[in-house]
Amino acid sequence: MSASNDRYESAVTRYFEAWNAGEPDALAKAVATAWAVGGSYTDPLAEVRGHEQLAAVIAAAHEQFPGFAFRLTGSVDGHHDIARFGWELVHESDGSAPVAGFDVITLDDEDRIRSVHGFLDRVPAQ
Repeated sequence: MSASNDRYESAVTRYFEAWNAGEPDALAKAVATAWAVGGSYTDPLAEVRGHEQLAAVIAAAHEQFPGFAFRLTGSVDGHHDIARFGWELVHESDGSAPVAGFDVITLDDEDRIRSVHGFLDRVPAQ
């Protein structure tokens, strides 16, 4: 990781800390640490803005996939205020990963997430 990539890797680490926070207070704190005020998240299933809505989307993912955690796949690639990375939703006991995707984030001047644009590459059959 180069010095110029530190900001992107740190932002993505905070992003996953938010997605993996379980308790409501820890989740609220992690979202506030990772995202700028008014930050947004958009993927094929959700479009939200602000810390409360972000926390609600994350909490809903935990309800839908209990016992799972989000994990980085590969490396983080970034330039200017933009970074991209892949991820999987991994079951903590058996290692299965039924959901995977790719996200693009933009950062503000304090290296907090301004926006996330998510793409789902693998989802369970409905």
